[in-house]
Amino acid sequence: MGEMTDKAKGLANEAAGNIKQAVGKATSNEKLQAEGVAQERKGEAQQVAGKVKGALGDKV
Repeated sequence: MGEMTDKAKGLANEAAGNIKQAVGKATSNEKLQAEGVAQERKGEAQQVAGKVKGALGDKV
């Protein structure tokens, strides 16, 4: 995947994770809340990977 693809997927995962966390909190669903946290972290990692690829010219 390229830099922009990683960043876009990262943003999407962060947004979805935040929504899951909010719904989980509103419905007292701890499992959904935890899934949201995990998905948000995954998105953050994808964005970092995209930034690294951008800095190294997609050679990672």
